[in-house]
Amino acid sequence: MSNLKILFLTVGIICIASRAKAQSEATIVERPAMGTMANYPAYRAPLHGGRLLKLPVGKVQPRGWLREVLNRQRDGLCGQLGTVSAWLDKKGNQWLSASGDHGWEEVPYWLRGYASMAYILGDEALKAEAQTWFEGVFKNLGADGFLGPRNTSNGRPEVWAQMIMLWALQTYYEYSGDERVLTAMTNYFKWEQTVPDEQFLEDYWENKRGGDNEWSVVWLYNRTGDASLLPLIEKLHRNTANWTLPADLPNWHGVNIAQGFREPATYFIYTGDEDMLQAAYNNQAEIRRRYGQVPGGMYGADENARTGYADPRQGAETCALVEQMASDEIMMGITGDPSWADHCEDVALNTFTAAMMPDMRALRYITSPNMAISDGRNHAPSIDNSLRGMLSMSPFSSRCCQHNHGMGWPYYTEHLVMATTDGGLATMLYAASETTALVADGQTVRLAEDTHYPFEEDVQLTVHTAKPVTFPLYLRIPAWAEGAEVNVNGNGSVKAEAGKYVRLQRSWQDGDVVKLHLPMQLRARVWPLNKSSVSFDYGPLTLSLRIDEDYHKRDSRDHDIVQDDSHWQANVDASLWPAWEIFAASPWNYGAVVGDDNLPKTFSVNRRTWPADDYPFTLDAVPLEFSITGCAIPSWGMDETGMTGLLPSRFQPHDDAHKVLRLVPMGAARLRIASFPRLMESDNTVDCVEEE
Repeated sequence: MSNLKILFLTVGIICIASRAKAQSEATIVERPAMGTMANYPAYRAPLHGGRLLKLPVGKVQPRGWLREVLNRQRDGLCGQLGTVSAWLDKKGNQWLSASGDHGWEEVPYWLRGYASMAYILGDEALKAEAQTWFEGVFKNLGADGFLGPRNTSNGRPEVWAQMIMLWALQTYYEYSGDERVLTAMTNYFKWEQTVPDEQFLEDYWENKRGGDNEWSVVWLYNRTGDASLLPLIEKLHRNTANWTLPADLPNWHGVNIAQGFREPATYFIYTGDEDMLQAAYNNQAEIRRRYGQVPGGMYGADENARTGYADPRQGAETCALVEQMASDEIMMGITGDPSWADHCEDVALNTFTAAMMPDMRALRYITSPNMAISDGRNHAPSIDNSLRGMLSMSPFSSRCCQHNHGMGWPYYTEHLVMATTDGGLATMLYAASETTALVADGQTVRLAEDTHYPFEEDVQLTVHTAKPVTFPLYLRIPAWAEGAEVNVNGNGSVKAEAGKYVRLQRSWQDGDVVKLHLPMQLRARVWPLNKSSVSFDYGPLTLSLRIDEDYHKRDSRDHDIVQDDSHWQANVDASLWPAWEIFAASPWNYGAVVGDDNLPKTFSVNRRTWPADDYPFTLDAVPLEFSITGCAIPSWGMDETGMTGLLPSRFQPHDDAHKVLRLVPMGAARLRIASFPRLMESDNTVDCVEEE
């Protein structure tokens, strides 16, 4: 054989071997593997769980609509609140001076979302403002380790506001590596260990939300390994409300539930007792069994959940929305269960987007699946609050939501992609983005994600790496995505399985492209406890009747339409911060005509041009619209308080004529009917003639 032939043969063998090595090993898995190649702080022994690890703030950069949302948040209420809210007035603020008299929960509520937003956007002015507040925390640390304002109740130290500030400090440390955070948190936790049980977590908020404090102890231990702090987890669990009751909850306040339900899962991290983990799942199921027979991911607790008030007109506080999203994100990390990501998207994309004005300069205290009015009237007892302004859009929706809403989208961004303990990455919440992360033995890669999800079915991931690197890439397949497929570099597609992960193990080359196809089909959900009403889903989006929205601008200082706790800083131009009432300018009282499969009698999809401003969550810009058939139900109107009436039954008299109903994703609908009375096509009560 000639030398030339030998050379060609050798080169051919090398090329074949190289291509073989680059082939993906694709497997379907229930959870990411537990490994020992964690590039980020993992759960140290003796802790349990932690299948997914959050990347440091800023490592996931949003693009597309999510970037636009954060830009609007920066220019809107969250980004400008320091110049508007009296609770953030630096003069006399408790978090900046030991002699201060205001600030309490409002400062840390605002700061944890504001700081995360600042670091993600890389905004120097925002980062400098956040730094001012963190420096105030460090300046006013107590000699005994106490952190923040020393508020007392009945002679006991109150520590609820501290729980929130701990989360803000954690974000700051991830960004800065400032060792003062670790020292301050260590000393504060040592102080907590000295407080007698009878004086610890005795006040209302801190007692229900002690799990937030537990989570911070886990966070710190994973970074310092200081085992002397671990008994504090037991102490916190012992003194927090009992979130392990069988078929019951210790409290029915909506926000307490959204963050308190996961406390047993945090305690599981310490004990390894899987009954604790199951208790968190049970809590999530129990509130939805009783009051969550509605679309949009939440439950009817428009202050407190009440027996007999589970109709889809009942809503959730904006605080509860962002706390539920944060809890879902934490549960994703502890368990690796993709259902928590499904749920987080459900809340974020269908309810949270509609809780704010498009410019994010005003928000609503309560948002419901069915709400045909968004005004400032007192709607008690239809909702569990006798104040005005529960439904209007306002810069002062309340002291809590006004400051707390800002963490929703930054935290969501931080969890788009997470690290795995086997040296890989997992795509968890889908949105256009670019992630810079360590994989394998510490090599840096960039993962670019291109998509208009949740408004389209395809996600493209491109790997950028300076040299070939082998690591697993996990792709979460949503539970609704039957028939999903994955391919790498255009090669043969891999059939995925809904509700699981596709694990791609390969030697990744620069420019490798992964395409994920998530087919979206119309699905129906029937809510037996709510008159067997029906909701329609398309992929991760739940659909709502398109109601023409009539906006009325109001003065946000007018206590006839806003809450009484709206306090302005001096010299604020209130005209820049209006409140809004929204009224229906088209009929909304329709039932949906469905077949025996509960799907609409007729259905069509209209795909529209992607909005030039990258903001798809308005009626005019939303790129998907749908048509179904319905009938008007004249008796369904407003109740005696002026609020959307209770769902009528399927037997309620309705008009004979069919009507073509236009539906939109409910996240773009600030007035919505997303849970429809179900009119059966096979039922002789539906005998209509199609109307153009």
